[in-house]
Amino acid sequence: MPGAVSGHSHRPTTKTSNKPFKARHATKGSLRNAAKGKVAEERGVRKTPHQQVMSKFDRRNRNKQLQLQKHKEHLQETSIFAGKDGAPRNVAVIPLCSDGDATEAIKSLNASIDIETEVPEGAFRLPVDRFKQKLQYFPLKRDLTACLDAARVADYVVLVLSAEEEVDEIGELILRSVESQGLSTLFTVVQGLNKIEPQKQRLSVLASLKSYITHFHPEQDKVFSLDNRQECSNLMRSLCSTTPKGIRWRDERSWMLVEEVKFGESTVLTGVIRGKGLKADRLVQVGDWGTFQVEKITAAPLARRKRGEEGMNVEEGAEEILDQPTEDHDDLVDLAPEEVRMEDDDDEMNDGMTTMTTSKKGVLLDDHHYFDEEELEAYTAPKKLPKGTSKYQAAWYLDDDVSDSGSDMEEDDEMEDDEEEEVARPEDGEEGLAGYAPTEAGQTEYPQTEGGFIQPDADEDAMQLEAFRKQKRDEAREDLEFPDEIELHPHVLARERLAKYRGLKSLRSSPWQEDEDRAYQPEDWERLLKIQDYQASKIRASREALVGGVAPGTRVHVYLKDVPATIQQSYNPSQPITLFSLLRHEYKKTAVNFLINLSADAAAPIKAKEELIMQCGPRRFVINPLFSQGGNTPNDVHKYCRYLHPGQSAVATFMGPITWGAVPTLFFKRKVPGSVLDEDGEPVSNLPLSLVATGTALPPSTSRVVAKRAILTGHPYHIHKKIVTIRYMFFNREDVEWFKALPLWTKRGRSGFIKEALGTHGYFKATFDGRINPQDSVGVSLYKRVWPRSAKQLDAPLLDAAELQQHEVDEDAMDAE
Repeated sequence: MPGAVSGHSHRPTTKTSNKPFKARHATKGSLRNAAKGKVAEERGVRKTPHQQVMSKFDRRNRNKQLQLQKHKEHLQETSIFAGKDGAPRNVAVIPLCSDGDATEAIKSLNASIDIETEVPEGAFRLPVDRFKQKLQYFPLKRDLTACLDAARVADYVVLVLSAEEEVDEIGELILRSVESQGLSTLFTVVQGLNKIEPQKQRLSVLASLKSYITHFHPEQDKVFSLDNRQECSNLMRSLCSTTPKGIRWRDERSWMLVEEVKFGESTVLTGVIRGKGLKADRLVQVGDWGTFQVEKITAAPLARRKRGEEGMNVEEGAEEILDQPTEDHDDLVDLAPEEVRMEDDDDEMNDGMTTMTTSKKGVLLDDHHYFDEEELEAYTAPKKLPKGTSKYQAAWYLDDDVSDSGSDMEEDDEMEDDEEEEVARPEDGEEGLAGYAPTEAGQTEYPQTEGGFIQPDADEDAMQLEAFRKQKRDEAREDLEFPDEIELHPHVLARERLAKYRGLKSLRSSPWQEDEDRAYQPEDWERLLKIQDYQASKIRASREALVGGVAPGTRVHVYLKDVPATIQQSYNPSQPITLFSLLRHEYKKTAVNFLINLSADAAAPIKAKEELIMQCGPRRFVINPLFSQGGNTPNDVHKYCRYLHPGQSAVATFMGPITWGAVPTLFFKRKVPGSVLDEDGEPVSNLPLSLVATGTALPPSTSRVVAKRAILTGHPYHIHKKIVTIRYMFFNREDVEWFKALPLWTKRGRSGFIKEALGTHGYFKATFDGRINPQDSVGVSLYKRVWPRSAKQLDAPLLDAAELQQHEVDEDAMDAE
């Protein structure tokens, strides 16, 4: 009983449990513990403004600020046209059809707002009082050069279509060229719509024209009729009130449409500055005249009419000079000054070339000459060392210090020793050198062969080679898998024919030894402009154009230095003359690169080094470009392309002046009319010029290597497992020894190496990483650097007037037939 009583207890009656204490301001630790890792969702925690939850008042305030900012930007864009001294809006009127008339189109537009005026040839200014604006028209004929120059500086381009005639080859060439070089705001009009009878067909004709123009410019939702006064008035309102969208590459520079030209002691060009501020320190490109230095820039305000007086009063006095060249002005030197080369350097270079041609016994592979005599003499065989021995510990092992018992060696090493006993090492003498080969009576390495290599008969071997290559030509027409393959004549030495070539283990990653190329580089290669950081240099040149210079919208006289007298003789006032200010260094010559795109609809491929006419920005050049593959590679080596096939893109490289930024580029090609035929045998075009490709300017680089590849192929003659005898790749023993270091590859992806030469007819033995197919082709790849050619400026129109006249005569004759 006492034990049972001692184990029982009642609930205490004196203990009280109170509520836990709750502080008004808790500590950080208590709050952290209470949260248990949770993060409170508070306003403003979200990163971007679009993710934040805004009140209605904040949303209204933000929208109002965006509206004011957009209105401010709009005023800045249109402020150059505002006021009595504002710049005129440039309007280029381009007819695309043979019966199109730009002069009549301008008269129809002016008549819709009750303006009657004569339309002279060339650019002329017209005030539009109804809209308080000024227009500067430029009526054009179907001249490709004039249309490109005018559209380049136009705020608005008006294309004139015909309701009766279709757009012919010249019109389509103009349309595609103007579109590709960069186009500002575009409008389309049609002439002669009222001549279509019956009247019901006019809507279908208008729909057809709209479908045609939207194929090139999908944003064109309206084709204005010049026979409708209301539509002409709406078009005039759009010309006077719409903000031109501009052209990016043009707006980064200062440019001007020349209104007047005066020849004398100094050639004076008059016009209104547009784009960025015009500086006298920078060079200017004037149409196809060339690049000139600026002597000075003076103000050229228009004459004003004073109240109460008849006529125009011009303020007399000296011209106000707005800008003059400083010590920081650009010169017309396109190459760096020649470096004085010391005699010692010349001797070293000559010695190096002599050593390269006399002492080297094999082709250059990557950055090393393998199988060289000097290398073989200095070669030391690796020591047999215990597993895990460091380089420092290896210096304390002599050749005879290591036991051959196998206790401290790997078992694999013992197996290799047994195999290496049959093959002589290099340190064993001449019989172990890699360049040594057995004589014709020597034993072959085939395990199953007991006899020697049988030298084939020369006549029989030549007949077999001819039959093999004839069969191969038929296969090459169907299969273009080896576009760089070349065939050597049996009596031509490959080491002489391919003396400039070298081998590469990897086209993308193998280093390119530039010392071997210096003997073949162009004379002015070392004097070209070299740019270390293209992006930083481009930004610096663009920012420099933002500050200073004569303000845009100012009418000025630009005095040019040293203009040739031949330009005055060839000057035609009816042709548009444009002036573009070049950015710093844009006249200096370097190795320039351009992306070139050949359309899939092209009739024929373009051959590399073929003469083309290139237009990049305000300049045109005659070029012979190199084509190479694009992309970025670790070693900056790119494969040379012999042809640019339809639908392909490549990088065109030549030596010419640099162009900052991604400027659109046009590529034209002269040809004999009717020389290019389509699949049906009919001529594709009868024009002497065609737009073959378009592209964009890329960063220039003198370190970019364009490597031309030559592939030598051979045929398996005897196959035993992984050991193959190859023929038809070389035709003498010395060539096999020279190119012995090159890695072999097959069409199906096998790789191997030349083991030894057999006989005197170029047969050799090769070892591959696997069995090869008897129908497989074995090849080696050789590369040499090709150097770009220099460009020259085009000083003639793209299409001559006589050529155009002859084309129109031929078209009329064909229509008559």
